[in-house]
Amino acid sequence: MPLSRREFLIDSLASGVFLRGRASPRHEQTYPFHHGVASGDPLQDRVIIWSRITPAATDEYVSYRWVMSRDAGLTDIVAEGYGLAGPESDYTVKQDVTGLQAGKRYFYAFEALGQWSDTGRTRTLPEGDVSQLRLAYTSCSNYAQGYFNVYREIAHRDDLDLVLHLGDYIYEYASLEASLTTGRVHCPAGETVTLDDYRARHACYKADNDLQAVHRQHPFVVIWDDHEVANNAWRGGAANHSDLTQDDWSSRLAAAVQAYYQWMPVREPEGLDRYSLYRGYRFGNLLDLSVLDTRLAGRDAPAETLEERNREDRTLLGYEQESWLESRLLSAQQEGVRWKLLGQQVMMGQLGTNDQPFNYDQWDGYPAARQRLFEVVRRHGIDNWAVLTGDIHSSWAMTLHDDPFADLEQPLGVEFVTAAVTSPGIPVKATAQLAGSSLQALLPHLNFVDFYYRGFVILDITHEHLQAEWWVVNRVDSPRYQCDCLKALKVPSGSVKLLPSTPVVPEVNEGVHTQFSEDLAYLRHWAPASRGVSDTMVAASVPVN
Repeated sequence: MPLSRREFLIDSLASGVFLRGRASPRHEQTYPFHHGVASGDPLQDRVIIWSRITPAATDEYVSYRWVMSRDAGLTDIVAEGYGLAGPESDYTVKQDVTGLQAGKRYFYAFEALGQWSDTGRTRTLPEGDVSQLRLAYTSCSNYAQGYFNVYREIAHRDDLDLVLHLGDYIYEYASLEASLTTGRVHCPAGETVTLDDYRARHACYKADNDLQAVHRQHPFVVIWDDHEVANNAWRGGAANHSDLTQDDWSSRLAAAVQAYYQWMPVREPEGLDRYSLYRGYRFGNLLDLSVLDTRLAGRDAPAETLEERNREDRTLLGYEQESWLESRLLSAQQEGVRWKLLGQQVMMGQLGTNDQPFNYDQWDGYPAARQRLFEVVRRHGIDNWAVLTGDIHSSWAMTLHDDPFADLEQPLGVEFVTAAVTSPGIPVKATAQLAGSSLQALLPHLNFVDFYYRGFVILDITHEHLQAEWWVVNRVDSPRYQCDCLKALKVPSGSVKLLPSTPVVPEVNEGVHTQFSEDLAYLRHWAPASRGVSDTMVAASVPVN
């Protein structure tokens, strides 16, 4: 609800606060910004900023102010505004700040109830001739499965332009068994079904210090997968839903989507279809990023038979999104944009043959839709094309083919899959290594796979190459952990070859491994980035209390 400057100032005076700067002290007992700040969906001239105000009473409205500044001290203000937070939005506040300059860093904060939030840092997208970008992406962050050490690592990277989260930002499960191991208990304690449930679950995650840190440091682009609603969701239902015991599906879906839009720094889609979240981002002449919705926008029901799975009319994206994606790829190619990337949820490369598909929830369950996309890439001559994927709790790199078991000669692109933030892959290292070795022997298009470590991918993007670096942490059952680069692969521009490489650490980022404060430094034991993951990384150097 908008609020005039006069109304806000009167409210501030009534509370004994009237400040231009940020001199008000933080009173912990009444501090209203329990869930931090966040920014997201940056464009060349605008960005979303977000926070949540915890009121003293749940039926009152709270006036707030937001500011956007060129400096961290919030003295060079370029935009500001006022509003009211109330129960209809669960006291979340979100502002699309416009009139900004392209490719610039900005700082922002909120003021309410006489106190200031933390200061967030964000950046608009560049335009024109862009020489280099560095993005991080990850997925699958189950709070009950462990500490968000991966988020902590990304927060301490000062060399990133953007963070891409590919889904499963929250989990709907109760996860009681995992909580017994980690001590991290979901709120609410049961499975999320109602609007209040989903709101409380988002609040539980946003209260985490490491999640707040990464949002405070970087702008995010987010897209949902299934667990933001329920396991293996599509618009018509989910594997983890029963109308008999959990009310009707449409109510649950609407509740999950409403809570998502309220609690995430995302620009809501224009028009009436709130369940189609796909969108695109242009980074000058260097990168076009299409973020796909493989869950709710148009996915057909999961197939139950091989015959149904092979139907030519089946779609994973929906025909409207397929058409949108073709137009976007064609425009980027015609306009000479160097790299065309897709950020999406489920693995596109084949894990089984057409006669023996492995997982019907992935693109393997929708082969006709995958083939239509491949034909778009081939028909329009889309070059320098790569797919960024989450969902599967493991790290992968592969080339993309019509049928890799029949012909490996002309790959269409590459796929890079990120490990999870906390959700487990194969928890026993020896078993994970054996599974990886077995798959590499079976899949001719597979270059690299790891089922054991959690982590994230850094993309270093120039006009000469696209480089993927898999950064992993050795544990998530404790905040005492180690981190290193497990693998680095480079794709030269104009090629579809995956070449071994070394992590890129820019000069401005040389201090990234020592940016922890002294009182926390003993918790982190860093290994040189050039070393790779050593066997000593498996065990923590500091015992867990």
